[in-house]
Amino acid sequence: MKKKNSKRENVNLFFSAFLMLAYIVCGYFFAQFAESLGGDIAKAAVTAAILVIFGLLVFYATRVGEGKAIKRFSIITLILLDLPTLYIILASIFSFFPLHEQVAGAPIVAYMAALALGYGIPYTFLSGFETAAEDTQEDPEQAPEDEETTVLEGGVEADLEKEEEEPEEETIDEIVVEGVAAEAVDAVEETEETAE
Repeated sequence: MKKKNSKRENVNLFFSAFLMLAYIVCGYFFAQFAESLGGDIAKAAVTAAILVIFGLLVFYATRVGEGKAIKRFSIITLILLDLPTLYIILASIFSFFPLHEQVAGAPIVAYMAALALGYGIPYTFLSGFETAAEDTQEDPEQAPEDEETTVLEGGVEADLEKEEEEPEEETIDEIVVEGVAAEAVDAVEETEETAE
């Protein structure tokens, strides 16, 4: 059954969308400011900062809903997302980094890396899932506790934990051996019954 958005969620969605569009419109003025700066390093640094802030806005705009994000630290996100994107940004700004010429020659790569870094920084320290209250609570006294403790789990870490917790499945050989052993026990019991 689909859950309808509450009035508060709709207001939050409206303001989130308005904030994103306002920032995009202001991007023109930010770009003019970056062009007015003298050196290439200053232009690239200001442009990267503008896009990182936009990535932060994207993260918080997509987290509208009931509950709140759970605090955590994701080393996987830090290693696979934050550090590579930070390196791409630095390589696009400073000429002494390896791959500077390749990244500086394609500025769209640095722009996308800045957006990913802005999204990845809060995602490293906050979960991508929010706490959610269960609608099927029978006891009203237990509802406030469940609102705080019920967490929608998922992501890479949950998949890894699930694989570690799953018991090993029996192989076909083990099943056949167990079936043969059971038949042998049945045969022994039948011979004992006939002997009596």
